[in-house]
Amino acid sequence: MSARYDVAVVGSGPAGQKAAIQAAKAGRRVAVIEKQSSAGGACVHFGTIPSKTLRETTLAWNAFRRKTRETVDLKLPENTKVAALMAHLDAVIRGHQAYIGDQLRRNGIDYVQGIARFKDPHTLAVRRIDGGLEEVGAGIVILAPGSRPRTPPEVPVDHEHILDSDSILSLIYLPASLTVLGAGVIACEYASIFAALGVKVTIVDKGPLPLGFLDPEISRRYLAGFEALGGTFKGNAKHEQAEFDGLEVSLRLANGEDVRAEKLLCTLGRVACLDGLNLEAAGLCSTDRYIAVNEHFQTQVPHIYAAGDVIGPPALAASSMEQGRRAACHALGLPAGERSALTPVGIYAIPEVASVGLSEPEAIKQFGGCMVGRARFAELARGHIAGITDGLLKIVADAAGRKLLGVQIVGEGAAELIHLGQMGLIHGCDVDLFIDYVFNFPTLAEAYRVAAFDLIEQRQARAVGSVAAGA
Repeated sequence: MSARYDVAVVGSGPAGQKAAIQAAKAGRRVAVIEKQSSAGGACVHFGTIPSKTLRETTLAWNAFRRKTRETVDLKLPENTKVAALMAHLDAVIRGHQAYIGDQLRRNGIDYVQGIARFKDPHTLAVRRIDGGLEEVGAGIVILAPGSRPRTPPEVPVDHEHILDSDSILSLIYLPASLTVLGAGVIACEYASIFAALGVKVTIVDKGPLPLGFLDPEISRRYLAGFEALGGTFKGNAKHEQAEFDGLEVSLRLANGEDVRAEKLLCTLGRVACLDGLNLEAAGLCSTDRYIAVNEHFQTQVPHIYAAGDVIGPPALAASSMEQGRRAACHALGLPAGERSALTPVGIYAIPEVASVGLSEPEAIKQFGGCMVGRARFAELARGHIAGITDGLLKIVADAAGRKLLGVQIVGEGAAELIHLGQMGLIHGCDVDLFIDYVFNFPTLAEAYRVAAFDLIEQRQARAVGSVAAGA
């Protein structure tokens, strides 16, 4: 059995979905090849949707305790089942899958379930779930098979005692203690969620701070929030070996220390899902972990494109969607619009973290200086009402304190609030814009106004100082 298409997309995660829909809307015949029975990829089954569902339950539980000043003795019982904390996950997944599936059907996209393997540069052999073989030919191929957790040999993941990010939510009961190896986005999200649920969590990482790619001030704010939840961070720590001794998981460090916990979560990066694709038959080669592409997401074989996690960082759902769309546009000769570097980062840890544009260190490096305005959620009525006074919004401006260069936020609602800063950056606004217009009261968005006033006060103080110096 064989079929011919204009575009074949391997993978139905965020990148694959958008690539397929873009091509279909351009009037092309499109097929999506996916090994799962329904669309969505790892984002739906193992990643974004399940982890954020658990986080939402955790936030609700903690918010109730916080907002009632813990007058109600609300404690999780011992041996709480993880599934009980995610009771509505099935409904969330079904709803999201239904939406994606309906979107593919509305656009006339064929869904081919099976495992794809290149037969030649224009043909994919698809092994169906029933063992049958189907050939899909296409003039254009877009690879979006996603990624899987990287598991180094010294950390033998068994998915029972030593887990990765795909298996952590398969735990039956909440553990009493958890070691998290790594301090990137996935590590910090899960570490803070489990700490907020009362698990004794220790993050171990070779870097000096968690989320080391962020502005250090923001990383330290996250760390303070994590420690307030009872978590521990061991930085500048090189691991040597992890093993389950029959009672606990032992993580031996290079300094001789032995970090022990009931479970260990390994989050040492991800690698592209390339196994079985037979890239050589398509004339493709890959790095050890990813497929190399140019600025148009085109591989070394001109009609084959790649997008999403399979090409490496930032590996965010939002950026993957845009990559998939742009890949399809370039492949079909369609205008994709100006490519913006202003994709926001959202980290759904507790506390939440978001960033867009330049950080303070980046602005100093690029322009030689900057001015920073800060608004603490403790200065906002909504912060007190919601019981989230530990948040911070940071506006980065040019050295004159006028031109908006970037925004970083740590605190509940950060991933939503960041879009206001993103729009300001896209339109090249001055920070005074946040003062000239009225914000609803009481809201967390008022933090933009407070931070802008902070910058104005600094500008005025500098002007007074200049006058005094010249007198």
